[in-house]
Amino acid sequence: MQPTVSVIIPCYNGHAFLEQAIRSAKEQTVKPVEVIVIDDGSNDPETIEFLDQMSDDVRLVRQENRGLPGARNRGFLEAKGDYVLPLDCDDWLEPNFIEVGLKLISENDDIDYAFSWLALEAESSGVLKKHYNFFEQLFLNQLPYCLLQPKKLWLELGGYDEMMRSGYEDWEWNIRLGKAGYRGGVIEKPLFHYRVQSTAMLASISRRKHVDLWMFIREKHSDLYSGKALVALWRAWRDCQSTRSLSLYFGWELLYRLLPKSVFRGLVATLFSRSHSARFKKKA
Repeated sequence: MQPTVSVIIPCYNGHAFLEQAIRSAKEQTVKPVEVIVIDDGSNDPETIEFLDQMSDDVRLVRQENRGLPGARNRGFLEAKGDYVLPLDCDDWLEPNFIEVGLKLISENDDIDYAFSWLALEAESSGVLKKHYNFFEQLFLNQLPYCLLQPKKLWLELGGYDEMMRSGYEDWEWNIRLGKAGYRGGVIEKPLFHYRVQSTAMLASISRRKHVDLWMFIREKHSDLYSGKALVALWRAWRDCQSTRSLSLYFGWELLYRLLPKSVFRGLVATLFSRSHSARFKKKA
């Protein structure tokens, strides 16, 4: 029998694009067993009204505000499907995302969960290609949050870290998956539409706190960042596809260890501002 899938959509005062997200989940060629919207303590009257009027075929779960990782965890807890697919309330899916993702997992014994390339929308455009390389993942989050993943992995590993309310909770989760030996597989098509917005949490908060959030991840998984461990992981992953040359990350690591943290923060902020500006290109 084909495994069942639950789509979970956290929402905090974000009803503007929610209908499109829900519709994209409902219209999958392999239908999800359920679509769950987690209202994470919304206090915007228009959002509350929209949620109150949603159709009965969408399950609404309300909770006090716990932040995005807490909302995702609640969705996983409530989910009845064998697989769970998180989808933010301002993004959407191509109709065959679930079908292609399940096929990729079922046909490859070494793939435990699936993700796709990203079609950038709103304040950017184009296709953002992603690859799975665990060594690279230790330095830059190369995976989208939108992973088609077995619920049993969430149960085994304890879910998203709810201390990470400033963002990158998906980065830490992706590292934890790899650390436990679980591997992602990429759908080399842009089946996930990601809305790029300068006011979104990733752009407005997480990137400004990138170094501090990365330091939190490093401390939590310090065994992965020892010199010996990094060399071993580089050897294991050096022949696998990556976004950048893996040797560059040793330079990144050296700068982190040698430079004062204030200087390193400034360097990262400069690099990110350039890459960030390049991504935020208005559509003609």
